[in-house]
Amino acid sequence: MKTVVNTTMAPQAIGPYSQAIKANGFLFISGQIPLDPVSGQLAYGGIEVQTHQVLKNLSAILEQERLTFADVVKTTVFLQDMNDFGQVNQVYAEYFKSEPPARACVQVARLPRDVGVEIELIATYNK
Repeated sequence: MKTVVNTTMAPQAIGPYSQAIKANGFLFISGQIPLDPVSGQLAYGGIEVQTHQVLKNLSAILEQERLTFADVVKTTVFLQDMNDFGQVNQVYAEYFKSEPPARACVQVARLPRDVGVEIELIATYNK
């Protein structure tokens, strides 16, 4: 059984997908880009600003389910430019302070709205 998870505290889906799906003890959160959920505008600034906004969006979806970054077991980071890896990694480390999840990081040719970073994650309800 699966359940759609949605919160107004994160950007709404702009296509045929859900913000997140709860299934079999896991929460699968769709890739988030640096959109401000209130204004709907991109968070402008360097890659650090974008990464903070992405992680705030992910946090809002986790909080909807009473989860935190400590419950995350896997992330995938998509970068437009792998040269941004160090800066993204520094911001990422602020949110995953101990026992960080498994992670993949890849450079892609292009991201939605030409942003610099997108992150998706999987969290567990089993503590």
